[in-house]
Amino acid sequence: MPAPVLVIVAIASVQTGSAVARTVFDETGALGITLMRLAFSSLFLVAVLRPKPWTWPRDAQLATLLFGLAMAGMNMVFYLALRTVPLGVCVTVEFLGPLTVALVQTRRWRDLFWVLCAAAGVALLGLRSGGDVPLFGLFLALLAGVFWALYILASARVGRLVPGVEGLAVALVIAATVALPFGAPGVVRVLDQPSVLLVGCAVALLSSLIPYGFELAALRRIPTRVFGVLMSLEPAAAALAGLLVLGQALEGRELLALLLVSLASLGITLGRRSDQRPPLPLE
Repeated sequence: MPAPVLVIVAIASVQTGSAVARTVFDETGALGITLMRLAFSSLFLVAVLRPKPWTWPRDAQLATLLFGLAMAGMNMVFYLALRTVPLGVCVTVEFLGPLTVALVQTRRWRDLFWVLCAAAGVALLGLRSGGDVPLFGLFLALLAGVFWALYILASARVGRLVPGVEGLAVALVIAATVALPFGAPGVVRVLDQPSVLLVGCAVALLSSLIPYGFELAALRRIPTRVFGVLMSLEPAAAALAGLLVLGQALEGRELLALLLVSLASLGITLGRRSDQRPPLPLE
């Protein structure tokens, strides 16, 4: 399979997983399905990789701890935002986190134009009349973007200190442990509902395992600039998944906001030097 196709499939998979997760909020709550996603993913990777973090240097252990904390915050807050904000809008606002990391790494004044594009897109959502998109939900999506930015920085450090993807496996365990007290009540409620537990497994597969594997494989075969450009499709993929799975049709103002943020990501990515790492790793 061509590497760009791998990236596109990964994007479609993670956004479909988010949409599927939203379908069981009434049964598990937002934090319950978050716990299921993190727990099932971590159990699978730990069983396959069998990492031994106690043998790692102290710097690697600390970096992995921070990675897991950022991952927990990103997932929990994002799913909380999804309770009231359409998936496409939520990912558009959350995307400001990776966009900020990309901007800081470019350090070019002419990228101010792309910052203004992204800011205009979010302003369109925040100033929308009618109150269909609650401001608190938008705030949670923005906070998820902050955690996404921290996740990017932490994952880059773990990638340098821990070989392979063992750091990811341990970080998932940490994230699941953090989410446990918040999500456990929701999971306990559905222990006698196998269909909901299967949805949890599907979310772990779609939102974590498939994207992680496909994107890592793609990054070995395509330039990081191409990877970053393809990742600019995330908001559009989220809007499409929200429409097809949840029936969340976006209006013109929301679609324009999505377009502005995606164009900002595309512009900053294309302006990066070819030797820079991609600003948008695995979600």
